[in-house]
Amino acid sequence: MLRTAASNAMRLGASRATRALSTKNADLLPPLKVAVTGAAGQIGYALVMRIASGEMLGKDQLIDLNLIETEAGMSPLRGVMMELEDGAFPLLSSVTATSDLNKGFGDINYAMLVGASPRGPGMERSDLMAANAKIFAEQGKALNTSAAVNAKVLVVGNPANTNALVASENAPDMWEEQFIAMTRLDQSRAQALLAEKAGADVKDVDRVIIWGNHSASQYPDLSHARIGGKWAKSIVKDDKWIKDEFIPRVQKRGAEVISARGASSAASAASAALDTVRDLHLGSGDAWQSNAVVSDGGYGIHKGLWYSVPTICKGDSHFRRVQRLPIDDFSAKMMTATEKELIEERDAVRHLLPGHESKPVSWNVLESLQTSFEEGDMKAVDEIAKELPAQFKKGVKTAKAAA
Repeated sequence: MLRTAASNAMRLGASRATRALSTKNADLLPPLKVAVTGAAGQIGYALVMRIASGEMLGKDQLIDLNLIETEAGMSPLRGVMMELEDGAFPLLSSVTATSDLNKGFGDINYAMLVGASPRGPGMERSDLMAANAKIFAEQGKALNTSAAVNAKVLVVGNPANTNALVASENAPDMWEEQFIAMTRLDQSRAQALLAEKAGADVKDVDRVIIWGNHSASQYPDLSHARIGGKWAKSIVKDDKWIKDEFIPRVQKRGAEVISARGASSAASAASAALDTVRDLHLGSGDAWQSNAVVSDGGYGIHKGLWYSVPTICKGDSHFRRVQRLPIDDFSAKMMTATEKELIEERDAVRHLLPGHESKPVSWNVLESLQTSFEEGDMKAVDEIAKELPAQFKKGVKTAKAAA
């Protein structure tokens, strides 16, 4: 089901203009559309104010903000709208509030899927997964119909990895790489704990990796981490602390926050979501950012799972996976354990995964193919071509003959 010009023309919903800009329009970039689901919730509330201020997409970027809620959430959402107006944000071009997914996702450039069903009394994780999978299946369908062709989607609502899988599978015209599940919060937690242990500034800690699922099975890995440019394990020479305290504490940090404040991590989750999209949009140089993205089979991870890996973001709205890192035996065991959980989650929601043989060939695959051609690595070209549709294989054959 490919989009038509007619359906594209019907996407735009009426939006309400905010206060006049205090910055000259000539100095600003044309508006980008950002949609936030669950916008009246704690995370959404913390997030939309910072998006409006320009912290996510830049201080020269006008924003059309689409706030999406359930029917029950529309009343508190009106209060959020009032606060956005009262903030008089110069970059906020318009704000739309709606419970209609197709209107909310109409021609958006970025979608922040924050809203999810909370776990109720006596509810098992499998019950929560099933309830949220249905929500994200509907959101995937609406994104496929209504979002801009190159839209990027960040899944925050839990279980985030599997929700990203479900949403992508229900958006047959979108690249799988357009969907990212958030593990940046876990990375930030790990960096802060390492900095505290080393007595260092958190800004000097980098290359901490979160592998796998955004759950208690995730693997926070310090094998490649650095503190001030030096290998972290040459500074923190304490394997017992890493295995017995650091890893489990990162894995269970969410529960620790809930125990302390009586509510989940709202402000830090919003901050991590903002960081994820900011780096994707504006770039973060050669810094490694943990993102749960569709597995391409790298590191032996089952293809098609949304699995957190280290990535690099250059500021073109795409990510590149950090490839061919050495993996020790302990890390391999931990990475396999979290992969197993993701396979189990996928199987639990398989009835909501329609499967599409005609999924578009992703940007990342095409870039890898081009890079392999430019480097003259025809073995890699052939390996990539094996997974491509017939028309692409024909093009590869022609290109090789002309090379």
